Parts: sequence; C-alpha cells; structure tokens
Amino acid sequence: MTKIGRVLLIATLGCTVLAVLIYRLYPILNPLEPLLDGQSNRLLLSNQDQRFALVSPEKPVRLPHDFSIHPEYQHEWWHVFANVRDEQGQEYGVQWNYFRVANDNRQESGWQNSQLFLSHVVISNAHQVWKEQRIARGGIGQADMIQSPFRLWIDNWRWRSLGSSPLPSQLMIETDTFGVSLQMVANGPYILPGQHGYQRRGAKDAMASYSIYAPFISVNGLLQLSPEMNAIPVEGEAWVSKEWGSGLLGEEQLGWDWFVLHLDNHKILTVYRHRYRNKAPYLYGTLATRQGNTLVLSAQDIDISPLATTTLTETKILPLQWEISVPSQNIHLTTQALNPNLWLSFALPYWEGPIKASGSHQARGFMQLTGY
Repeated sequence: MTKIGRVLLIATLGCTVLAVLIYRLYPILNPLEPLLDGQSNRLLLSNQDQRFALVSPEKPVRLPHDFSIHPEYQHEWWHVFANVRDEQGQEYGVQWNYFRVANDNRQESGWQNSQLFLSHVVISNAHQVWKEQRIARGGIGQADMIQSPFRLWIDNWRWRSLGSSPLPSQLMIETDTFGVSLQMVANGPYILPGQHGYQRRGAKDAMASYSIYAPFISVNGLLQLSPEMNAIPVEGEAWVSKEWGSGLLGEEQLGWDWFVLHLDNHKILTVYRHRYRNKAPYLYGTLATRQGNTLVLSAQDIDISPLATTTLTETKILPLQWEISVPSQNIHLTTQALNPNLWLSFALPYWEGPIKASGSHQARGFMQLTGY
C-alpha cells in the first residue's frame, strides 16, 4: 500500500470511529435533547409514579439549610430579579433563573448523573433586551452548588456568599456580549409563604411545592451591555426566591401567571394564578412587611384579571396588562410591562420582565407568564 493509501485508510478509520463515538455519546453529551424532543413535558408533569420525594406540610422548611440542592425532588429553581436604575434614572430589569431538573431518581456521579441544569440571564430596559441561556449536565462539575460557603454556578456564571446563607452575596454573570455584577444585601427577613413554606398550587394535594422568599434586598453593581461600552453603575431593589418539589405541572395545567410587587408603603405583594383546563384558576399569594409579618392570601382575598393583550408574533398573544386587587387590604392596582418584548424562547419558554403598577399604590416589580 502506498503512503497516500495508508494516510487515506487511517483518515477513513478515524472518521468512522469519531462518527460512532458521536452517535453513541450524543444523548449523553447533549443534555438539551430530553427537553426539546416530543417528550419535553414529561420532565415537567406531576410526579405520578412517585419516583421522586413527595412535598408534604409535615416537613417544614429549614433555613438556611433548604437553600441547598434537594436531589430527591424532581425540580428546583432559584430566582433573582432586580429593578435597578442608573445615574440618569434609566430603569433596567435584571433577572437570573437557575433550574435543576431530574429525568430519573438515580443519584449517580459522572456522565450517568440524571440532573440537568439550565440557567437564563436577561437584562432589559424599555427598548432593548439582552439575554442568554446556559445548559449543563450534572455530575461533572460544570454546574452545581456548595452549601457552605454558599456557591451556585454554571460555567462562569456564579452566585456566591461568604456564609451558608445566600445573603449578603454577589451575583456575577459574564457572556461574550454582555454581563452583570450585583452586590445584594438583605434589608428584611426571609418569608416562608403558605404553610411555613409548603404551598399548594392546585386543588389536589399532589400539586404543591416548597418555597422561600427573600423580598427585601438592596442591590448595587454594574451592567456591561456591550464590550465596547463602559460599565453602567446601577442600584435598586431585588427579590430572591427558591422553590422545589416534584411535578411542576399538573396533567390539566396550562401554565401560570406570577406577580411580585414592591408597594410604596414598603410591603411586598405576591400573587400566583395557576391556569387549568376546564377549571377555574387556582389563586394564592402573600402580603409581607419588612418586620416579618406575613398575610397568607387565598382565592377569596384576590381579584385578578387581564385587561388587555399584546400581539408579539402571529402565534404569540399575551395578556401584559392586568388588574390586581386585594379588597380587604385596600389594594387596587393596574400593572403595565416596561418592555413587552420579553417572551424568552429558551428551552423552558416563558415571558418574564419588569412591570410597574398604579392605583391605590405605586409599585415596581416583575411578572412571569407561562403556557401561552
């Protein structure tokens, strides 16, 4: 065989081996695949076969321990949202979501680990949106959490503090085109919504999760909106929350509408509206003070309805203006999105962004809409 023939044979064998490796390893190396195929909802539906741990009111939330990962549960979600302003008064929304989703209850290390991690960062003002998504497989160090000191990361995106509590802390996100660095300090206590952190999300007991809120946070930091621009100093208020459980969606659930509003009397109003097929929405919420007083709100306490829809695309029409009332607390608000163009077509798609409200109070906050 000639030298050229040997080279061609080696190259052919090399390509064949590489093709076989890619074919065999593709399901492992591509963690997004289970979410993007026709079975994507499987990861989000209720825990019908009870492979994962059940959420129960008999197991109270513990602080700060329960900011850690709970691999025995199917889903986990950390959320940071900040309403900030620059020195000229320009308003921005900064949001960072970090999801853990398990497609199996096996807790193995390395490439056999069943955990998927997804993270989204979004910065917006009234006219522009900067966004990016990261996805990682568990078990290989690309994404994970350490309890003490608190560390939560995916690639070079990280949220960290010096102690076991996530506050005070620093959030640092860098992409190829933009970035954000925020220092976060708590100005009030953690809030455990519902029944000491146990919160039903539907009429059935199986539809429930655990939650922790940190609604009173001061932030300051820098927004880097372009590699060619100087970083923009900002400051404002933030919200941090943690939720976990098994079964994010019920079989008949269409989605949910979530509102968090910092009222001008220094209270925080949170309202959830879970939408179901052929059923009335399931409503609940909280009204919290900086002193730690919390009023649990049920459907009897809340009036909420969409006022107007906005057409974003031919197939995407969303209710971006709402009327929210808690009559017993003399709260009557009309909300408005600061930038309507915040439908986020990530692996887990949703609309989320900053809102303002007027009426009985002036308010700033955020809204999340899923299932539209």
